[in-house]
Amino acid sequence: GILVENQTFNSGFILLGIFNYSPTHIFLFSLVLGIFTVAFMGNTAMILLIYLDTQLHTPMYFLLSQLSLMDLMLVCTTVPKMAFNYMSGSKSISLAGCGAQIFFYVSLLGAECFLLATMAYDRYVAICHPLRYSILMNQKICGLMAACSWILGSLDGIIEVAVALSFSYCGAREIPHFFCDVPALLILSCTNTLLFERMIFICCVIMLLFPVAVIIASYVHVIVAVIHMGSGEGRRKAFATCSSHLTVVGMYYGAAMFIYMRPTSDRSPTQDKMISAFYTILTPMLNPLIYSLRNKEVVRAFLKMLGKGKSREQIA
Repeated sequence: GILVENQTFNSGFILLGIFNYSPTHIFLFSLVLGIFTVAFMGNTAMILLIYLDTQLHTPMYFLLSQLSLMDLMLVCTTVPKMAFNYMSGSKSISLAGCGAQIFFYVSLLGAECFLLATMAYDRYVAICHPLRYSILMNQKICGLMAACSWILGSLDGIIEVAVALSFSYCGAREIPHFFCDVPALLILSCTNTLLFERMIFICCVIMLLFPVAVIIASYVHVIVAVIHMGSGEGRRKAFATCSSHLTVVGMYYGAAMFIYMRPTSDRSPTQDKMISAFYTILTPMLNPLIYSLRNKEVVRAFLKMLGKGKSREQIA
């Protein structure tokens, strides 16, 4: 019997999760589900609004819809599985499931880094070169930049999954987390992972610092241009757009650097878990809120959609 047990055991992992069944944790779990629901609905609404409202068919909103799509996929990668395991009491995840989670998680985070850089560049062109905007950010260029974000992110995902799943894992195979995350897996491996950790670090430096450099350069130009602007209205509008963008950028990069740029020895599992919970669930929820509530055009499109719905009801 031991042999059979061992073989089946080697085919997957056990996700320990971050919640037990105490009242506090049941409350926290409900909170996570609530945040997930808001993130799911908010991002879906953003994508639909931008798709349906022809006035929002501009590069800025196209990129925003891509960000919402990435966020939507990001919350769906981790939360449903966690909720299923928590409610059913099972803690297992198959090797394929684990690989899929790592792939989507890493790819989407990487893609968002590049997409945020593209969005910063878009604002730079719009504010610093308004007359050349339609040439510098035409549909083709905009589509290409978005596609590159997805492709570069996926490459990173493929590399990390291939390496992480090539390690041999021994012992209990218990992941002290609510989803398969590379840092959490590294701790379980009985192969020496130092080289891989260095590789992740280098990947992160490229994935984070290159976009960060683009973002900082773009916004320095934007802020200088805004300060030199004559009209108060233009200045206010430019600041509103940029401050919401910078808020999102700050949240992403702050958490990402904290999770991936620290060596394994400094990690405390609880700290890591809470921050990646924030990262995977809260940021996707805040994105559509930050962008839409501060943006008159999105609010206008939303009200227009509601109006259409109401007029349809009256006709019916």
